[in-house]
Amino acid sequence: MFSILKSLFGKPVDFQSVLNRGAIIIDVRSNGEFKSGSVKGARNIPLDQLSSKVSELKKTGKPIITVCRSGARSGKAKSVLANAGLEVYNGGPWISLASKIS
Repeated sequence: MFSILKSLFGKPVDFQSVLNRGAIIIDVRSNGEFKSGSVKGARNIPLDQLSSKVSELKKTGKPIITVCRSGARSGKAKSVLANAGLEVYNGGPWISLASKIS
């Protein structure tokens, strides 16, 4: 059973280690949602604007962690960025990631 789950979800990510390597946290919620709270230091790029920022993000050469409210939009954002060749991790709900890295 565990091997099935592992194959579906992969190994757990040590987000603190990724941040220690200089990762950028991208919150893909709307500007209004972002203003209501997010992970400290996160940058807001709404999902519908993410494709236009790919080249800018590539230039940083840094890993990226995506977050949103529930994990659905951050998962979509991960796909967009991974397909563009970036090192990216889905951090899921921003509040959950905040508790893992504080």
